[in-house]
Amino acid sequence: MTSNTPAFPPLDALNKLAAARHGDPFSVLGRHMHEDTPHLTVLHPDAAAITVLVGDDEIDLPRHPEVGCIFTGPVPDGPYRLRGTGRNGAIWEFEDPYAFGPVIGEMDEYLLGEGTHQRIWQVLGAHPCHHDGSRGVHFAVWAPNAQRVSVVGEFNQWDGRTHPMRLRGATGVWEIFIPGLGEGEIYKYELLSRDGTVLPLKADPVGFGSQHPPENASVVRDISGYGWRDGEWMAERAGHNARGAPISVYEVHLGSWRRVASEGNRALSYKEAAEQLVAYVADMGFTHIELMPVSEYPFDGSWGYQPVGLFAPTIRHGPPHEFRDLIDAAHAAGLGVLIDWVPGHFPTDAHGLGRFDGTALYEHADPREGFHQDWNTLIYNFGRTEVANFLISNALYWLEEYHVDGLRVDAVASMLYRDYSRKDGEWVPNVHGGRENLEAISMLQRTNTITYGAQPGIMTVAEESTSFPAVSRPVDGGGLGFGYKWNMGWMNDTLSYMAKDPLYRRYDHHKMTFGIHYAFSENFILPISHDEVVHGKGSMLGKMPGTEWEKFANLRAYYGFMWGHPGKKLLFMGCEFGQPEEWNHAAQLNWDAAARPEHAGIARLVRDLNTTYRARPALHMADCDPEGFAWIEANDADTSVYAWVRRGDAGTDPVVVLCNFTPVERSGYTVGLPHAGRWCEILNTDAAIYGGGDRGNMGAVTAIDSPHHGQPASAAVVIPPLSVVFLAPDND
Repeated sequence: MTSNTPAFPPLDALNKLAAARHGDPFSVLGRHMHEDTPHLTVLHPDAAAITVLVGDDEIDLPRHPEVGCIFTGPVPDGPYRLRGTGRNGAIWEFEDPYAFGPVIGEMDEYLLGEGTHQRIWQVLGAHPCHHDGSRGVHFAVWAPNAQRVSVVGEFNQWDGRTHPMRLRGATGVWEIFIPGLGEGEIYKYELLSRDGTVLPLKADPVGFGSQHPPENASVVRDISGYGWRDGEWMAERAGHNARGAPISVYEVHLGSWRRVASEGNRALSYKEAAEQLVAYVADMGFTHIELMPVSEYPFDGSWGYQPVGLFAPTIRHGPPHEFRDLIDAAHAAGLGVLIDWVPGHFPTDAHGLGRFDGTALYEHADPREGFHQDWNTLIYNFGRTEVANFLISNALYWLEEYHVDGLRVDAVASMLYRDYSRKDGEWVPNVHGGRENLEAISMLQRTNTITYGAQPGIMTVAEESTSFPAVSRPVDGGGLGFGYKWNMGWMNDTLSYMAKDPLYRRYDHHKMTFGIHYAFSENFILPISHDEVVHGKGSMLGKMPGTEWEKFANLRAYYGFMWGHPGKKLLFMGCEFGQPEEWNHAAQLNWDAAARPEHAGIARLVRDLNTTYRARPALHMADCDPEGFAWIEANDADTSVYAWVRRGDAGTDPVVVLCNFTPVERSGYTVGLPHAGRWCEILNTDAAIYGGGDRGNMGAVTAIDSPHHGQPASAAVVIPPLSVVFLAPDND
């Protein structure tokens, strides 16, 4: 008996295609020669008929008698298009994705396979492009342990049978060019695991856009062709980020800085922030904006620190080009932009990176290495070449594609130590039996080496809360290679001191001096970040003791101390005007409070501190060098007075900083000064314009040649209650 089933293509292959279980769809679909005759095979579940258009010919492609979603038969040679007829009579024309060859070139394929492609975003992800004369989207994703990978979306009714991808040999990368698609298409990847399980649909690890949460599919975004106008800034930014530059950072959570009450209390768009936020930060005298994570994340309550789309600016504020508008506007205003970068962990959301191809691909299989107990998140396998390359490439992506000026790397301590927040038996030692995560250390060193090499003038900043050595020292000298490190110890000690009733501060006098013992061991930033004003810690104003007036005076004095202390500065939004409540990510800052006189006084002080810090080289040139600091009085615990001198280079005037952390005025207090003559009071936190009592030195003091405090001259000064005074030589 003769079978009517066509012998080509083989029935077994067609059944696998129809079941979405064929690992090499390009070997069957499209046009292939059989017995010297071209045959075309098309899989289309929604078509009642498929017509092949070759030149002027229209050939009805027979439906396979046993595999109803497949049409196959002989066709003439030459370019072709397809016409589909739906079961409802609808007719549409389209190009066959399986008529197109690979897009990824040999060199890209080699580097991807080697795990050394520094710009994977140029190859992986979803790229609108022209290929072989047609316009469409090229999709590529790394999934080396999958049996089959398909692109699914609204364009194919989320059907994994329709667009299975081509595996590029040993690279583990799957790709397909789908003609006719473009910007705005919604898509995910459907993967068949090694054991034959269809996995939850996955967002694109290198996708450039996402749906608005709680929806979580990737969105095709064309990130090419932006017209940057920041050439002058980019040419000069190395000077703005240098160790000797004034760096005062305003940390911002874009979702809660300001909201639009008239439109459902929504957050500002990137374009609105480009106007409002940039103007505000520039007016306040800061030099840089630091944005809490903007990489796409599913859960608002994570503030972005549990990202899923590392290559996608969050759609909460607009598409990628509008994020560029924000960066461009900041640069035009003379502001650098840092973003928080989170390579330390990622969430377990089903659409994310966890067990991406059915295996522990991005994470460790062993939860003792691959799971963060503190945050219920997964940890990257930093020792896997492709994973380290994924992260390093992502760091470079933000610097190159979005012109950000630096990366503040979150939770570095959790990366450096295998026993971070773990008990005995809950962690795996390194190859030497130690606790250091050698693979993470290597990844961080490579990140810093590559990013600084590729983008000179940028800065990287480590949030590192331990005493790990040489965090901000060059890699070739054994360091991690960061430009700066957050000084968490300084922050903890000084805030602990300020929280005490002034009557008892004398017993913790050393907490304000201890930071100098290690102040120059790293290139430090002094951080008052979001972590200090959330989770029950209260606001900065709320941390201060005493009456309402004393709270404001204490906060003003603390900011004076901070800006006079060696180290770059960072202040979280709302702290600049003494917001009375702790930060709430779901609401805007308390701008009503900011308008009240006492809060406006705090803001004016911060503005003047920034202006003074920038204008006086002595306050910033040697922030990271011991030559720029000397104690004048460090031991007067009984009066809670501190005094020191800041210096720049030989051609700049020194600045003397005097602090009084009691509510008792220190009048006639003799303080040593670097030389005799008139010293102007260039800033006084007790000034009436800041909400103070307007006590002080009537604008200046006169030093005489009478040695004191180890200085050649001295003067009797007034240090108002709970105040800080800056003095500088009068050269007029």
